[in-house]
Amino acid sequence: MKIFSIKTILLVVLSWGIVFGALSHVGSSGVLFQGQAGAYRVLVNLQPPDVIPGTAQITVYVETGNVKRVHARPIYFRTGAEGAPSSDEILPTPHHAGQFQGIVWLMASGASSVQITLEGDEGIQQLVVPIVAISTAKRDMPAGLGMLLSLLGILLVVILVTAIGASASDGLLRAGNQLTPQQRKTRWLHMGIATVSCLAILYGGSSWWNSWSDDYRQYMYKPLEGKSSVINQNNERVFQLKIDTLSLLQSRQRRTSLSFLVPDHGKLMHLFLVRQHTLDAFAHLHPERRDTTTFEAYLPKLPAGKYLVYADIVQRSGFTETITDTVDIPAFYGKGQLKTDPEDTYVVSDPLNRPKQIPMDENVVICGKPGSKTKLQDGSTVVWEGKSDMAFEAGKPYQLAFEVFDPNGNPALLEPYLGMNGHAAIVRADGSVYIHLHPVGTYSMAAQQTMQTRIADTTRIYRLQNDTKAFRDSIDRYLAHLKTLAPTERDQLLMSSMNSNISHDMKEMKHENRIVFPYAFPKAGQYRIFLQIKRNGQVLTGIFDANVNSTSL
Repeated sequence: MKIFSIKTILLVVLSWGIVFGALSHVGSSGVLFQGQAGAYRVLVNLQPPDVIPGTAQITVYVETGNVKRVHARPIYFRTGAEGAPSSDEILPTPHHAGQFQGIVWLMASGASSVQITLEGDEGIQQLVVPIVAISTAKRDMPAGLGMLLSLLGILLVVILVTAIGASASDGLLRAGNQLTPQQRKTRWLHMGIATVSCLAILYGGSSWWNSWSDDYRQYMYKPLEGKSSVINQNNERVFQLKIDTLSLLQSRQRRTSLSFLVPDHGKLMHLFLVRQHTLDAFAHLHPERRDTTTFEAYLPKLPAGKYLVYADIVQRSGFTETITDTVDIPAFYGKGQLKTDPEDTYVVSDPLNRPKQIPMDENVVICGKPGSKTKLQDGSTVVWEGKSDMAFEAGKPYQLAFEVFDPNGNPALLEPYLGMNGHAAIVRADGSVYIHLHPVGTYSMAAQQTMQTRIADTTRIYRLQNDTKAFRDSIDRYLAHLKTLAPTERDQLLMSSMNSNISHDMKEMKHENRIVFPYAFPKAGQYRIFLQIKRNGQVLTGIFDANVNSTSL
């Protein structure tokens, strides 16, 4: 397993905001990209800035090929490549061959990307890493800086008042003369006027500052909110998610319109349900849109309990979001055989920290750990490469590698699943971290494709279509067309719509039994990994636990 290892003063004082690199995650900032750029295979770790404008930290690991120079520049959806700034050089890291580190300025919030150019023995190649950069928090000014600025302000006021008083008295005296009583009165009068004026200016400045600070709060990112419930529909449990649009109306920063959602991996929404605290029941569903704000899906035979809800959507600009909630699922009733989507899946397993306490269910899988062999629903097995006692370190990028074997112990043939060789969902024990992973990284395929299309467009300022009905109808027709295709045809269509390098990667990996996901656990704690692959037309889910320690200094 591999381990990879001039902002204005006003902005510094106003806020030290937190920015999420990809908001279709919860608790995982930054973006990991792994893939091919021509003959070069690279891993890119992109950490967004704390505030916008700000600098994103970029680390490029060259896995294959001799790369000599690396450049990076931001490309925003609105202005495209034609309106993008020039590139900044990403410099080689001393004593680390094939590693480059540097920064790139992000001057606009929202959906954007970083275009990375690689120069080496195999020529010049480019890749695009999508990123969502949004300020999500406001921090107070550090106490030491506030005290220093206050003392400097008092000193400047004293100097200014004294200078004004002197200019109206001492500055008018001839050499050797003394101030008259009238001149002393004049000096104190002018100093008084200057003091009142300075206080008025300070009060006005303070009011302006507080107003700007309050205005800044209106532009901070606030996640979409949704209300989940389970309804009885013809004696079947149906999950329903209603997205709250009130926050969209109140936010001055947001430009979200739920009528302009685009599918990711052929699905308008990816919904993950995980039983809270124990993480022993898991479902990956694809609800259908009933109206602009309502999505519904038939529930499989999940056991009763309170579940964490993570619902991923993508806007047409490539802006990705995850709607979070909890929902109480009642005890099973009905037949539980109806599926909203053929690729809807679920499994149950042993509870967290209570191994081998397995419920009775036809979709049971035993939770594994690094180095152990875990059996899947069809009798095949999957091995997570690594040592059984391995403890990961927060903040370090890892290659999470899995090998799949058929029931006879031979390397298994993996089939494309939603256009990829596999998917993974990672959830922290307390639910504070969630991410939907792919072998190519932690970003959305739809977001990258959107940015690739925008870069190819030479329009300097992009004007978005505002006809909600026409846009929704076109998306609905596309989704309906996908449903008419056989799984093989659908996966081929989804892969062909991806970036050419990623599509090439998927085709090359199709005949392998090994699948690798790049990921950096954001903080210490217990995590559960839900690995999803496809064999013989069946979606299989393997479950693994990981212990993550705090970052070492």
